[in-house]
Amino acid sequence: MHKNTLPELLALEKIIEQGAGHLQVEVVREVSVASGQHFPVYAISLGNPSLEVPAVGFFGGVHGLERIGAEVVIAYLQHIVMRLRWDTMLNRQLEHVRLVFMPIVNPGGMWSATRANPRGVDLMRNAPVDALEKVPYLLGGQRLSAGLPWYRGRLGDPLEAESQALCEVVSRELLTRTISIAIDCHSGFGVSDRLWFPFAHTRRPMPHLAELHALKEIFEQTHSHHPYIIEPQSAQYLAHGDLWDHLYLQACSDPARIFLPLTLEMGSWLWIKKNPRQLFSRKGIFNPLIGHRQQRVLRRHISLLDFLLRAASSHERWLPAAGQREARHASALADWY
Repeated sequence: MHKNTLPELLALEKIIEQGAGHLQVEVVREVSVASGQHFPVYAISLGNPSLEVPAVGFFGGVHGLERIGAEVVIAYLQHIVMRLRWDTMLNRQLEHVRLVFMPIVNPGGMWSATRANPRGVDLMRNAPVDALEKVPYLLGGQRLSAGLPWYRGRLGDPLEAESQALCEVVSRELLTRTISIAIDCHSGFGVSDRLWFPFAHTRRPMPHLAELHALKEIFEQTHSHHPYIIEPQSAQYLAHGDLWDHLYLQACSDPARIFLPLTLEMGSWLWIKKNPRQLFSRKGIFNPLIGHRQQRVLRRHISLLDFLLRAASSHERWLPAAGQREARHASALADWY
């Protein structure tokens, strides 16, 4: 294990030790910060490695300032590891699905309490995807300066190391399968928790809108009182350089494969509303600072992440058949567009 001063990374490494024998652990990259410290970017996998089974990827900490996203993914990994000791049904389920965790994609940004990585690049504006329609000034991604937020990096530069790490793991573990699902946990937008799906670079519907709508339907049937607004990201704003748009477009090059990437955008404005003093803390704008509220957030999303595991492993029961896709697509257009 690596010595570090990040409590989230220490918690993750403790879970890795507890899950020894069940987990496959890889340091995909190491990133350095101004102090000279080096932090690992971990990818942790478990379940059936066969490419014949579906997979689910859980990602957090892409924006270093949004620590609660990393904490939600770490909490779910701990939930899984602890259940492996006694839960026969979970062990059987993992014979039919692959789980992949990257809880802290941007440890350097987390260490420095910045949205961007240590080079000043916003990883969610870093992919080689340009929006097809007008984006909000700066917010949609900019190449003016790393000193301003939402910096994409210089035109023509390779992906940042952290972006490369995420793309490599997704390409190897998820995009090689017939069906896979990903969820990337963020915070900082609005007062409601939102589940976003592609696209961010255009308002046109994604090719797998029918499959996404079917997933939404079984989620709402199972969790009738869920707190999420489920919508395309383009319903809120467009952006350049979205990593999930980039990876989804790659997946679409093979029509035999289905890849459904989701973004959980936790509504941190609600935490500020309940505790206005958080406005005076940069961390407080994106994270719950009161202990009991943080614990409630960590509990709140376990059922969503567990649902995605179950949905992936049971995909044959809910994916629309070829003859149903057109009607399902029309329903989705009516709901979202």
